[in-house]
Amino acid sequence: MRTKFTNEMNYELRITNYELKRKSVDVMGNVVEDKSYIFAVKVVKAVRRLKEETREYELLSQLLRSGTSIGANVVEAKYAQSPRDYVSKFSIARKEANEAKYWLRLLADTEIVGKKEAENMLNDVEELLRIIVSIIKTVKERNNL
Repeated sequence: MRTKFTNEMNYELRITNYELKRKSVDVMGNVVEDKSYIFAVKVVKAVRRLKEETREYELLSQLLRSGTSIGANVVEAKYAQSPRDYVSKFSIARKEANEAKYWLRLLADTEIVGKKEAENMLNDVEELLRIIVSIIKTVKERNNL
């Protein structure tokens, strides 16, 4: 079910100690979509800030690509042509989440991203991974894949 919020209304979504207020946005009511979207917003904001502070464009671009790709694949799965295609899209989202985790760890260990910020984002991506893996497992079991 889709709900359209007006300019006057705010919708708060939480992902491990983080709030994002969204105005005039379609809200799907889908946990994995919402959390992957919020994670993507956090990644974009962090990368934008860090590119100016550190000038580490290549590493940050990798995080930006993988961190935003998770949600894109989750949304793409809604239009899957079959259960196999659905699992395939979520499997790509799982790969991207694992890659984002790698880049976050690398950026933290090289002190490009602060430990606390990296930990918070790593918690978010771990939560996303648990949800994505659960979805893949459930769909495979229900469809004998």
